Formats: sequence, structure tokens, C-alpha cells
Amino acid sequence: MKIAGMPVATVLLVAAFLFFVGSVLGWCIEVLFRRFFSAKKWINPGFLTGPYLPLYGFGLTLMFFICLIPVNTGAAWADKLILIVIIGAAMTLIEYIAGLIFIKGMKIKLWDYTNRWGNIQGIICPLFSLLWAIVGAIYVLLLHSFVTGWVSWFVSHIVFAFFVGVFFGVFIIDLCHSINLTAKISKFAKTNKVVISLERFKESIKDGIENSKEKAAESKKERQEKQEKSSFIFAFKSKKSMQNLLDEYLVWMEELKQKTAEKRNAKNKKNKD
Repeated sequence: MKIAGMPVATVLLVAAFLFFVGSVLGWCIEVLFRRFFSAKKWINPGFLTGPYLPLYGFGLTLMFFICLIPVNTGAAWADKLILIVIIGAAMTLIEYIAGLIFIKGMKIKLWDYTNRWGNIQGIICPLFSLLWAIVGAIYVLLLHSFVTGWVSWFVSHIVFAFFVGVFFGVFIIDLCHSINLTAKISKFAKTNKVVISLERFKESIKDGIENSKEKAAESKKERQEKQEKSSFIFAFKSKKSMQNLLDEYLVWMEELKQKTAEKRNAKNKKNKD
């Protein structure tokens, strides 16, 4: 049996390779996006500890195999447009399913589009669907030939599959650890009837540690707190218990809402004047 002209075993290996590449590259993109456009801080994105984001891994794998679909309308531009539309729709669907699993099942937000126009449950919105379509266009028009070259190289150097296997070994261990961690966060969220924004939670931990450093205190306990450093990779690492961190997160969010409201009111007052 063959899929896209390749034996099933080869297809599975290629999918694993693309998942590996997409997850790592996607993580790099998200780190830079959060540093320079979103949180304006170095924050490890996603719910996993390591440098990979499964959503992008699935995305690259999906885009590669979508581009193997035989589309023949008689016009090259129409063929490419159809593939771009399919990619945009497929990526939006993946994003929605992933977001729904975390928000509805675990009461955890990995991202939040609530303030975006036309959003559905804060999980997907027209703007990001458009961005996914743009990503699809970039892939179809510019990147697919390169990715095909990577796949050809991988298939002809199958020994590299060992490193892909190592990646999945680490990935599975990380996944088990992260599921255990998210289970604690989820339990807290359900008990307190709130939805926890994972990115905001990481920000609150980082801010809490950074604020403790700024306190000019002399007691032994506070000197120890000043010595604590926020961890980029282990974003939830702290001397405090998870319960305390989550309690502080709720307070931090309330303070953030108050500051946002004050800024909005000040801006409205200034505009009226």
C-alpha cells in the first residue's frame, strides 16, 4: 500500500520528521513574536517545557501533504489558490480543536482572541484565519519546494531517523510532565470556576520573581527571594507552591484589569478634554 507514491512506513517517517521540524521552528517564531510584539518579554510559549510547539508541527505536516493533493483546474494560479484556501481552513480547524480541548476540557487558555473582531469563543477569529491563509500562501508559493528537498534528503539519509526518535522520546517525557502540571492548574481552575490563561500565568510568575528582586529588604527570607531567578525554559519553576502561584495569579489578573481600566478611562477623559 502506498500514500502519495510512498510506502506507508516512509510516510510515517516523513510525517514524524516534518512534525519535528515544524514544532521547533514554530517555537522559535512564537518566542520572537512574544518578545517583540505580544508580551514584550522572553516567555517560553505553549504548555510544554521543551523548545517545540505541536500545533506548528501538525501544521507543517498538514501543509506538506495538502500540497500533494492532485488539483488540476487547468490554471496554475487556480490550483495554488485552492491549496491555499484548504490550508487556511485546515489550520483554523486545528487551532479551534486544540483551543477547545484546553478551554472546555481543562479550563486553560493557550491563547485568547476574545478582543478580536468576529472571534468564536476566543479560540479563532477572522484575522488569524487570514494570517493562516497567508502562511499557507507563503508555504505554497515559496517554501514547499524547499520542504520537499528536506524530505528527499531525509528519505535518502534515513539514519537521521535516530535523532527524530530521540526527539520523540524527549517529547513524550515532556508531554507526561506537562500533562501532570496542567492537571493541577485545571483542578484549580475548575474549583475556582475560572479559566487560566497559561501565557498570563507565566507572566505573573516572572513578574512576581522580578518584583521580589526590587524590594530593598534585609531579612533573611527576603534576601533569599531576591536571589531567585525566573526561568525561561521552566516557566513554572519557583520556590512557591503551585497553589500559591495560582492564588497570586488571580490577584495579579485583577490588578492588571484595574490598570487597564484606569488607562482606558484616562484616555477617554483626555479625548473628551
